[in-house]
This record gives sequence, structure tokens and C-alpha cells, in this order.
Amino acid sequence: MSEPTLSFAADIKPLFRDGDRAAMKFAFDLWVYDDVAAHADAILAAVAAGSMPCDRAWADPEVEKLRSWIAGGKAA
Repeated sequence: MSEPTLSFAADIKPLFRDGDRAAMKFAFDLWVYDDVAAHADAILAAVAAGSMPCDRAWADPEVEKLRSWIAGGKAA
């Protein structure tokens, strides 16, 4: 059985909290598909390293969800 397709709207956007969005708004908007898709590799690198968000590291399942979304083609 194949994995369900992850989407930005249902699966990725909810990973980003209000504070995360506010902290990154100077560079891009974490709640806008085009912005996150364009910066996806850098965002993944930061969350995987634990440097984003600044107040806590993402749990492994959250990081893997982002990684899977990117690998699956970044569906909106």
C-alpha cells in the first residue's frame, strides 16, 4: 500500500505556528505555498538541524513529513 500524498494545505502549513510565521516574515511567508515550495530545501535543512524554529526543535515525525512532502513533489 502506498503512502498518501501529502499536501501543503493539509499537512505542511499546519506545522508552522503563528510565531514561526512572524519570525520568518522578513524573508518569506511560511503560510504561502509558493514561498515554502521555493525555500523548501533550506527550511528542511534548518528544521532537521534543529535551528528552526528558534524556540524548539521539530520532532522527527514532523521533519520526516516535510522531507516526504518535498520528495513527493511538493503538492499544494
